[in-house]
Amino acid sequence: MTNKVVICGVDTSKLPRLTNEESKALLLEIKNGNNDAKSKFIMANIRLVLSIIRRFPNAKVSMDDLFQAGVIGLIKATDNFDLKFGVMFSTYAVPMILGEIKRLIRTNNSLRVSRSIRDTAYQVLKTRGELEKRDIVATPDVIAKELNILEREVVYALDAISDPVSLYEPVYSKDGEELLLMDQISDECNSDEKWTENVALYNAVEKLNERERKILYMRYFEGKTQTEISTAIGLSQAQVSRLEKNALKVLKNKIS
Repeated sequence: MTNKVVICGVDTSKLPRLTNEESKALLLEIKNGNNDAKSKFIMANIRLVLSIIRRFPNAKVSMDDLFQAGVIGLIKATDNFDLKFGVMFSTYAVPMILGEIKRLIRTNNSLRVSRSIRDTAYQVLKTRGELEKRDIVATPDVIAKELNILEREVVYALDAISDPVSLYEPVYSKDGEELLLMDQISDECNSDEKWTENVALYNAVEKLNERERKILYMRYFEGKTQTEISTAIGLSQAQVSRLEKNALKVLKNKIS
């Protein structure tokens, strides 16, 4: 018999369990707008929320409030998850659930900023406004010179009065569609140029025969030596070296 454990009014023994195949099927239904599938999927993943809120036993927030925040994160994860991500749903959902819970805790545990720092911040904001009216770029060093204080005091004062913002904070909402802060952050590591290079590399690798691809994979992805590869595939080290050099030459010619 399943032990009855009640957390935040939820009897965990009554929560449904899903196989991987059932989860995938429900996620596809959710993408097609099936609200019943969404409700079933969320209920089956409530255990994930309960396991996470247990990490905050000393939070100055009630467990019920933590649970509600976690469920909000779970719902957001469900709405935004795509099987094309190539990861388990829990891997994608945990950061979102944690983000909502931590945001609630931060809101309820705001640190008090000293009067002197708040006064400095007020002067900084006032000076910044005056500089901008004069079409002067109000960088921290410029503001510091105007106020005759250290630049680090300007930065510290502004940081002290700034509220932390979650990457999953909505910055725009219309007709039920939300634009999150993370959607506005560019990825400089994956530019169009990088993407084109990756496509070219993929196409070049496809031109290699299976043995050459295997050698390159073992050499550069698994980090094996030529001697280890020769033992694994039954060729001499000299043959492995020759095949590796030939494969790299082909890749270079295809990409350049």
